[in-house]
Amino acid sequence: MNNFSRKKFSQLYDQYVEKIYRFVFLKVNSSEIAEDLTSETFLRGWRVFSQKRDLENPPAFLYRIARNLVTDFYREKGKTKIISAEGAGITDPRANLEEKALLSSDFEVIRQALANIKENYQEVIIWHYLDDLSISEVAELLNKPEGTVRVMLHRGLKELRKWVNG
Repeated sequence: MNNFSRKKFSQLYDQYVEKIYRFVFLKVNSSEIAEDLTSETFLRGWRVFSQKRDLENPPAFLYRIARNLVTDFYREKGKTKIISAEGAGITDPRANLEEKALLSSDFEVIRQALANIKENYQEVIIWHYLDDLSISEVAELLNKPEGTVRVMLHRGLKELRKWVNG
């Protein structure tokens, strides 16, 4: 493995580690498990990357690995979807206590609502709104047409609103 490949993968890691972690964390309810699965995602990604440097879309490849690892985790452990707002990286640590409380309560409402909608809707919402992936990038992750992803996003948001608004 030459230094160029290591540098390229290192840049990919730096750019996506927080996004992959957040995606996994929102699914598994544990910062320790999210860290382990994120590490495993990049380890598996490195194995493939070191063999085949010309992956068509490395970020999509990493999200697929993470998604599969989360699926494997739930197959082994059973499914619980309760998470805390602190570990998700969404609250600003500089915010005052009142702002933190409001953000945490808002996040908790959204988190609970997310836990009640279809998994595909959850993923589309997380990837598009939290990870700032474009519709075309999400479509590639799911191996679906962009129109289908737009419909999934629309339906997911509609379901999310039902749960949030009661």
